[in-house]
Amino acid sequence: MELRALHYFVTVSEELHFGRAAERLGIVQPAVSQQIVRLERELGVRLLDRTSRRVQLTQAGERVLAAARETLAAAARVRVVAGEPAAVLRIGVASCVTPRLDRAMRRLRDGERPAEPELIDLPPTARLEAVRDGELDLALMRGAVTSATTRVVRAWSEPLHAVLAPEHPAAGKPTVSLHDLDPRGLRLPARDTDPPMHDAVLALLPVAPPRPPAGNLLNVLFEVSRDPGGWTLMPAEQLAGSRTDLVHHVPLDPPMTVDGHIVTSLATPETCVASYMTAFTD
Repeated sequence: MELRALHYFVTVSEELHFGRAAERLGIVQPAVSQQIVRLERELGVRLLDRTSRRVQLTQAGERVLAAARETLAAAARVRVVAGEPAAVLRIGVASCVTPRLDRAMRRLRDGERPAEPELIDLPPTARLEAVRDGELDLALMRGAVTSATTRVVRAWSEPLHAVLAPEHPAAGKPTVSLHDLDPRGLRLPARDTDPPMHDAVLALLPVAPPRPPAGNLLNVLFEVSRDPGGWTLMPAEQLAGSRTDLVHHVPLDPPMTVDGHIVTSLATPETCVASYMTAFTD
Protein backbone atom coordinates (compact mmCIF):
# COMPACT_ATOMS: atom_id res chain seq x y z
CA MET A 1 0.00 0.00 0.00
CA GLU A 2 1.48 3.35 -1.06
CA LEU A 3 1.33 6.52 1.03
CA ARG A 4 0.46 8.35 -2.18
CA ALA A 5 -2.78 6.38 -2.50
CA LEU A 6 -3.70 7.22 1.10
CA HIS A 7 -2.91 10.88 0.45
CA TYR A 8 -5.17 10.91 -2.62
CA PHE A 9 -7.95 9.16 -0.69
CA VAL A 10 -7.79 11.66 2.17
CA THR A 11 -7.92 14.57 -0.29
CA VAL A 12 -10.93 13.16 -2.15
CA SER A 13 -12.65 12.49 1.19
CA GLU A 14 -12.18 16.12 2.22
CA GLU A 15 -13.29 17.58 -1.10
CA LEU A 16 -15.97 14.95 -1.90
CA HIS A 17 -15.25 15.80 -5.53
CA PHE A 18 -12.64 14.15 -7.77
CA GLY A 19 -12.08 17.26 -9.89
CA ARG A 20 -11.41 19.53 -6.91
CA ALA A 21 -9.21 16.88 -5.33
CA ALA A 22 -7.15 16.60 -8.51
CA GLU A 23 -6.79 20.37 -8.69
CA ARG A 24 -5.66 20.52 -5.06
CA LEU A 25 -3.15 17.71 -5.65
CA GLY A 26 -1.88 19.30 -8.87
CA ILE A 27 -2.55 16.23 -11.01
CA VAL A 28 -5.11 15.09 -13.59
CA GLN A 29 -8.41 13.62 -12.42
CA PRO A 30 -7.95 10.13 -14.01
CA ALA A 31 -4.79 9.63 -11.94
CA VAL A 32 -6.75 10.27 -8.76
CA SER A 33 -9.52 7.88 -9.80
CA GLN A 34 -7.01 5.14 -10.66
CA GLN A 35 -5.32 5.39 -7.27
CA ILE A 36 -8.65 5.20 -5.42
CA VAL A 37 -9.77 2.15 -7.46
CA ARG A 38 -6.42 0.48 -6.81
CA LEU A 39 -6.67 1.19 -3.07
CA GLU A 40 -10.22 -0.18 -2.93
CA ARG A 41 -9.12 -3.30 -4.79
CA GLU A 42 -6.18 -3.79 -2.44
CA LEU A 43 -8.32 -3.36 0.69
CA GLY A 44 -11.23 -5.36 -0.71
CA VAL A 45 -13.84 -2.76 0.25
CA ARG A 46 -15.61 0.16 -1.42
CA LEU A 47 -14.43 3.40 0.16
CA LEU A 48 -16.51 5.89 -1.81
CA ASP A 49 -19.98 5.85 -3.31
CA ARG A 50 -19.81 7.79 -6.56
CA THR A 51 -22.61 9.07 -8.76
CA SER A 52 -22.65 11.70 -11.49
CA ARG A 53 -23.77 14.25 -8.89
CA ARG A 54 -21.96 13.41 -5.68
CA VAL A 55 -19.19 11.52 -3.91
CA GLN A 56 -19.85 10.12 -0.43
CA LEU A 57 -17.82 8.07 2.02
CA THR A 58 -19.03 4.57 2.81
CA GLN A 59 -18.93 3.26 6.38
CA ALA A 60 -15.70 1.46 5.52
CA GLY A 61 -14.42 4.68 3.98
CA GLU A 62 -15.06 6.56 7.23
CA ARG A 63 -12.98 4.00 9.15
CA VAL A 64 -10.19 3.97 6.59
CA LEU A 65 -10.11 7.79 6.49
CA ALA A 66 -9.28 8.00 10.20
CA ALA A 67 -6.57 5.35 9.85
CA ALA A 68 -5.17 6.98 6.69
CA ARG A 69 -4.79 10.33 8.45
CA GLU A 70 -2.97 8.64 11.34
CA THR A 71 -0.67 6.83 8.89
CA LEU A 72 0.20 9.99 6.96
CA ALA A 73 0.89 11.87 10.19
CA ALA A 74 3.11 9.02 11.40
CA ALA A 75 5.03 9.04 8.11
CA ALA A 76 5.57 12.77 8.50
CA ARG A 77 6.88 12.26 12.04
CA VAL A 78 9.34 9.61 10.80
CA ARG A 79 10.68 12.05 8.22
CA VAL A 80 11.08 14.82 10.79
CA VAL A 81 12.76 12.57 13.37
CA ALA A 82 15.16 11.21 10.76
CA GLY A 83 16.51 14.70 10.25
CA GLU A 84 18.23 13.89 7.00
CA PRO A 85 20.55 16.62 5.66
CA ALA A 86 18.71 19.07 3.46
CA ALA A 87 15.42 17.25 4.00
CA VAL A 88 12.44 18.93 2.35
CA LEU A 89 10.47 20.96 4.91
CA ARG A 90 6.89 21.59 3.75
CA ILE A 91 5.65 24.93 5.07
CA GLY A 92 2.08 26.16 4.70
CA VAL A 93 1.92 29.90 4.06
CA ALA A 94 -0.24 32.66 2.62
CA SER A 95 0.43 33.79 -0.93
CA CYS A 96 2.65 36.81 -0.21
CA VAL A 97 6.38 36.57 0.58
CA THR A 98 7.36 38.74 3.55
CA PRO A 99 10.82 39.80 4.79
CA ARG A 100 10.33 37.49 7.79
CA LEU A 101 9.65 34.52 5.55
CA ASP A 102 12.62 35.34 3.32
CA ARG A 103 14.90 35.60 6.37
CA ALA A 104 13.57 32.35 7.85
CA MET A 105 14.26 30.47 4.60
CA ARG A 106 17.93 31.41 4.82
CA ARG A 107 18.10 30.41 8.50
CA LEU A 108 16.54 27.01 7.81
CA ARG A 109 18.94 26.29 4.96
CA ASP A 110 21.99 27.36 6.99
CA GLY A 111 21.04 25.80 10.35
CA GLU A 112 22.69 22.92 12.20
CA ARG A 113 20.21 20.56 10.58
CA PRO A 114 19.85 22.06 7.08
CA ALA A 115 16.44 21.90 5.47
CA GLU A 116 15.21 22.74 2.01
CA PRO A 117 11.97 24.68 2.54
CA GLU A 118 9.07 24.07 0.20
CA LEU A 119 6.41 26.78 0.44
CA ILE A 120 2.84 25.61 -0.09
CA ASP A 121 0.11 28.24 -0.49
CA LEU A 122 -3.07 27.16 1.32
CA PRO A 123 -5.99 28.97 2.96
CA PRO A 124 -5.68 29.21 6.77
CA THR A 125 -8.14 26.44 7.65
CA ALA A 126 -6.61 24.11 5.05
CA ARG A 127 -3.17 24.81 6.52
CA LEU A 128 -4.26 23.55 9.94
CA GLU A 129 -5.84 20.46 8.41
CA ALA A 130 -2.75 19.72 6.32
CA VAL A 131 -0.50 19.86 9.40
CA ARG A 132 -2.91 17.60 11.27
CA ASP A 133 -2.97 15.09 8.40
CA GLY A 134 0.80 15.05 7.89
CA GLU A 135 0.69 16.83 4.53
CA LEU A 136 2.68 19.78 5.94
CA ASP A 137 5.55 19.82 8.43
CA LEU A 138 4.54 23.22 9.77
CA ALA A 139 2.32 26.17 8.97
CA LEU A 140 2.44 29.89 9.66
CA MET A 141 -0.71 31.55 10.99
CA ARG A 142 -1.66 35.01 12.20
CA GLY A 143 -4.36 35.93 14.66
CA ALA A 144 -6.36 34.08 17.29
CA VAL A 145 -5.26 30.52 16.50
CA THR A 146 -6.59 27.62 18.56
CA SER A 147 -6.43 23.92 17.71
CA ALA A 148 -6.93 20.71 19.66
CA THR A 149 -5.36 18.53 16.95
CA THR A 150 -2.11 20.46 16.34
CA ARG A 151 0.47 22.32 18.40
CA VAL A 152 0.28 26.13 18.16
CA VAL A 153 3.28 28.17 19.35
CA ARG A 154 3.36 31.98 19.36
CA ALA A 155 6.50 33.01 17.47
CA TRP A 156 6.28 36.75 16.78
CA SER A 157 4.14 39.85 16.99
CA GLU A 158 3.73 42.48 14.29
CA PRO A 159 1.99 45.87 14.12
CA LEU A 160 -1.29 46.45 12.36
CA HIS A 161 -1.58 49.34 9.92
CA ALA A 162 -4.64 51.19 8.70
CA VAL A 163 -5.04 50.72 4.95
CA LEU A 164 -6.66 53.71 3.25
CA ALA A 165 -7.56 55.05 -0.15
CA PRO A 166 -5.06 57.67 -1.42
CA GLU A 167 -7.82 60.30 -1.10
CA HIS A 168 -8.59 59.44 2.54
CA PRO A 169 -8.00 62.44 4.88
CA ALA A 170 -5.59 60.37 7.01
CA ALA A 171 -3.60 58.92 4.10
CA GLY A 172 -0.80 61.48 4.42
CA LYS A 173 -0.48 61.39 8.21
CA PRO A 174 2.44 59.71 10.03
CA THR A 175 0.01 57.83 12.30
CA VAL A 176 -3.72 57.50 12.83
CA SER A 177 -5.94 56.43 15.73
CA LEU A 178 -8.77 53.96 15.29
CA HIS A 179 -11.01 56.49 17.06
CA ASP A 180 -10.30 58.96 14.24
CA LEU A 181 -11.48 56.55 11.54
CA ASP A 182 -15.17 56.51 10.67
CA PRO A 183 -16.56 53.03 11.52
CA ARG A 184 -18.91 53.34 8.54
CA GLY A 185 -15.91 53.14 6.22
CA LEU A 186 -14.51 49.91 7.66
CA ARG A 187 -14.21 46.95 5.27
CA LEU A 188 -13.28 43.47 6.48
CA PRO A 189 -12.83 40.19 4.59
CA ALA A 190 -15.41 37.49 5.23
CA ARG A 191 -14.55 35.43 8.30
CA ASP A 192 -14.24 32.16 6.40
CA THR A 193 -11.33 33.53 4.36
CA ASP A 194 -9.15 33.70 7.50
CA PRO A 195 -11.00 32.98 10.78
CA PRO A 196 -8.02 33.53 13.17
CA MET A 197 -7.12 36.89 11.63
CA HIS A 198 -10.74 38.01 11.41
CA ASP A 199 -11.35 37.24 15.09
CA ALA A 200 -8.14 38.98 16.17
CA VAL A 201 -9.07 42.19 14.32
CA LEU A 202 -12.64 42.19 15.66
CA ALA A 203 -11.29 41.89 19.21
CA LEU A 204 -9.27 45.10 18.71
CA LEU A 205 -12.02 47.26 17.26
CA PRO A 206 -13.65 49.79 19.61
CA VAL A 207 -17.05 49.23 17.94
CA ALA A 208 -18.53 46.44 15.87
CA PRO A 209 -18.22 47.03 12.10
CA PRO A 210 -21.51 48.26 10.63
CA ARG A 211 -20.87 46.78 7.18
CA PRO A 212 -21.09 43.10 6.26
CA PRO A 213 -17.80 41.41 5.22
CA ALA A 214 -16.68 42.13 1.66
CA GLY A 215 -15.45 38.79 0.30
CA ASN A 216 -11.71 38.09 0.26
CA LEU A 217 -8.85 40.47 0.96
CA LEU A 218 -8.51 41.42 -2.71
CA ASN A 219 -12.17 42.51 -2.76
CA VAL A 220 -11.61 44.53 0.41
CA LEU A 221 -8.57 46.36 -0.96
CA PHE A 222 -10.41 47.14 -4.20
CA GLU A 223 -13.39 48.56 -2.29
CA VAL A 224 -11.14 50.63 -0.02
CA SER A 225 -9.22 52.03 -3.00
CA ARG A 226 -12.48 53.33 -4.52
CA ASP A 227 -13.91 54.90 -1.36
CA PRO A 228 -12.23 58.07 0.06
CA GLY A 229 -13.69 57.19 3.47
CA GLY A 230 -12.95 53.46 3.30
CA TRP A 231 -10.34 51.67 5.39
CA THR A 232 -9.29 48.30 6.70
CA LEU A 233 -6.58 46.82 8.93
CA MET A 234 -3.68 44.62 7.82
CA PRO A 235 -0.44 43.33 9.38
CA ALA A 236 2.52 45.50 8.42
CA GLU A 237 4.58 42.53 7.21
CA GLN A 238 1.79 41.35 4.94
CA LEU A 239 1.62 44.82 3.44
CA ALA A 240 5.38 44.75 2.84
CA GLY A 241 4.92 41.53 0.88
CA SER A 242 2.08 42.82 -1.31
CA ARG A 243 2.71 46.46 -2.15
CA THR A 244 0.23 48.30 -4.35
CA ASP A 245 -0.28 51.92 -5.39
CA LEU A 246 -4.05 51.56 -5.06
CA VAL A 247 -3.98 52.10 -1.28
CA HIS A 248 -1.84 53.76 1.41
CA HIS A 249 -1.08 52.29 4.82
CA VAL A 250 -0.49 54.26 8.01
CA PRO A 251 0.74 52.99 11.43
CA LEU A 252 -1.74 53.06 14.28
CA ASP A 253 -1.34 55.26 17.36
CA PRO A 254 -1.57 53.80 19.92
CA PRO A 255 0.04 50.77 18.27
CA MET A 256 -1.91 47.55 17.91
CA THR A 257 -0.37 44.20 17.11
CA VAL A 258 -1.33 40.74 15.94
CA ASP A 259 0.48 37.55 16.92
CA GLY A 260 2.10 35.14 14.49
CA HIS A 261 2.19 31.43 15.23
CA ILE A 262 4.01 28.29 14.15
CA VAL A 263 1.72 25.27 13.88
CA THR A 264 3.17 21.76 13.99
CA SER A 265 2.03 18.20 14.60
CA LEU A 266 1.44 17.24 18.21
CA ALA A 267 4.22 14.67 17.76
CA THR A 268 6.85 17.01 16.28
CA PRO A 269 10.03 16.70 18.40
CA GLU A 270 10.94 19.62 20.67
CA THR A 271 14.26 20.06 18.88
CA CYS A 272 12.45 20.61 15.60
CA VAL A 273 9.98 23.07 17.12
CA ALA A 274 12.91 24.97 18.64
CA SER A 275 14.63 25.20 15.26
CA TYR A 276 11.46 26.56 13.66
CA MET A 277 11.15 29.15 16.43
CA THR A 278 14.76 30.21 15.87
CA ALA A 279 14.08 30.66 12.17
CA PHE A 280 10.90 32.73 12.46
CA THR A 281 11.29 34.78 15.63
CA ASP A 282 12.86 38.25 15.50
